[in-house]
Amino acid sequence: MKKPICLTIAGLDPSGGAGIIADIKTFSVFGCFATAVIASVTFQNTTGVFGAVHQTADSVRRQIEAVFDDFEVASVKTGMLPTREIIETVAEILAERGVQRLVVDPVVRSTSGFDLIDDAALQAVIEKLFPLATVITPNIPEAERIAKMSIGSFDDIKTAATIMQELGANNLLIKGGHGMAAESGNAIDYLFTNDSFESFEADFIATTATHGTGCTLAAAIAANLGLGLDLSESIRVSKGFVTEAIRTAPMIGKGNSPINVEQVA
Repeated sequence: MKKPICLTIAGLDPSGGAGIIADIKTFSVFGCFATAVIASVTFQNTTGVFGAVHQTADSVRRQIEAVFDDFEVASVKTGMLPTREIIETVAEILAERGVQRLVVDPVVRSTSGFDLIDDAALQAVIEKLFPLATVITPNIPEAERIAKMSIGSFDDIKTAATIMQELGANNLLIKGGHGMAAESGNAIDYLFTNDSFESFEADFIATTATHGTGCTLAAAIAANLGLGLDLSESIRVSKGFVTEAIRTAPMIGKGNSPINVEQVA
């Protein structure tokens, strides 16, 4: 049986819990063939991010073209894209190649509070990648930065979604695993499309095992889209996968443990 080929374009986390390594693990667990393009090499582990060295836009272009020239790519996931030049290059190539299934995880800040991209790069994500994306997957802090507002209620989430859709987002999954989830006991993600709304609910698990949750969810959605599931079902399956990965996390490292991405999907 031919495996769908999934591509991640993101940063390298040498500790293996997030970024490209987590994406590759996730693609593989779902039975897809993983390919990867490194946009940045970060210096991080479970305790924090300590810096990064970014690739050039030309390096990123040549990596992407090498993959597309050889493989029929079923889906693409983008994560940490650190510079405006890289983002513009990625968007240009994905548009040229006619990518139909694109998950954009607008990574702007690490769990430990390290800013991963500047305002110019974020604006490029909005201008260049939002219109191409099948779905965009911000968490609450990311949605706050993109929409330029504070979010403390479901009404705030709806307002932020409207703002982001006006900025060009077609389908938007706002992940509710911050703040409100701890208070309510439920981790609810909210999918806003042009003509509908859907929520995806799971137990909120009080734990420090949160390293790589956003990367893994976006990669899982990309994998399931590549396998032929529709967007709603891809999110539902991926949400269940990440919840179980948090629940069964190995609790390793001195900080926020990576989740259990190697579980059987």
